[in-house]
Amino acid sequence: MSAVSFAAIAPGNLAVVTGGASGIGLAAARAFAARGMRVAILDRAGEALDAAAGSIDGAGAHAVDVADPVAMRTLATTLGPASVLMNNAGIGQGGDVFASQKAWTRLLGVNLMGVLNGIQSFAPLMVEGHGPGLVINTGSKQGITQPPGNTAYNVSKAGVKALTEGLAHTLREQTGDRVSAHLLIPGFTYTGMTSPRPEKPAGAWTPEQVVDLMFDRLARGDFYILCPDNETTSAQDAKRIAWAAGDIIENRPALSRWHPDHAAEFARFMEDDA
Repeated sequence: MSAVSFAAIAPGNLAVVTGGASGIGLAAARAFAARGMRVAILDRAGEALDAAAGSIDGAGAHAVDVADPVAMRTLATTLGPASVLMNNAGIGQGGDVFASQKAWTRLLGVNLMGVLNGIQSFAPLMVEGHGPGLVINTGSKQGITQPPGNTAYNVSKAGVKALTEGLAHTLREQTGDRVSAHLLIPGFTYTGMTSPRPEKPAGAWTPEQVVDLMFDRLARGDFYILCPDNETTSAQDAKRIAWAAGDIIENRPALSRWHPDHAAEFARFMEDDA
């Protein structure tokens, strides 16, 4: 990305944020509004959506299920061209491989197809226009390192990573540096989805910290916006990701980090040059 697409964040331009009623989405909506942008907050109908929009001057509340492609296309037509699209909506209750198909379908519908629906509804107008544009998709480290326990969530976020990488290439081919795509990869962040606890754990970042880093990295031109937190450093993240890729290169067992034959080796790997 260059300064061309970052210029999409400008007074009067429209920013569309899905999952904007709480957490990272709400922090992002407030940050866009603070920069003079018009903000459309998309989320499930309810008090949280109304309160979020009411807390931001001029923001619009739009109740929509991002998993519904027709509803998303209709809303995009109503709102008109956006300069910034942040596909942030996500849910976490999916389960492991043998969880119910209903749970899998709902989670993939929101976390993966919801991102695709946002892209296919709003991004074509960015491509067809003449102004700068940004598409920001919220992924997860779990989509890269695949920790066991919630395979459905991991699959959805791995899909978001692949989808965003492909989108970035397509946008570059079609618009040069005018419209760009970016993958936001939060660390441990205190949001309603990640923790019902009334106080932020010491190890977690706030949504505002994630969004501050996101703006810094967007201005720098980064595609992968990998966030640390208060318990995991960027260096530790890099080593965990390298180990996960090494499973393929070294032909280790799947998820060898948690395999009894390789767990000690992984621990030594993390300690080296720590």
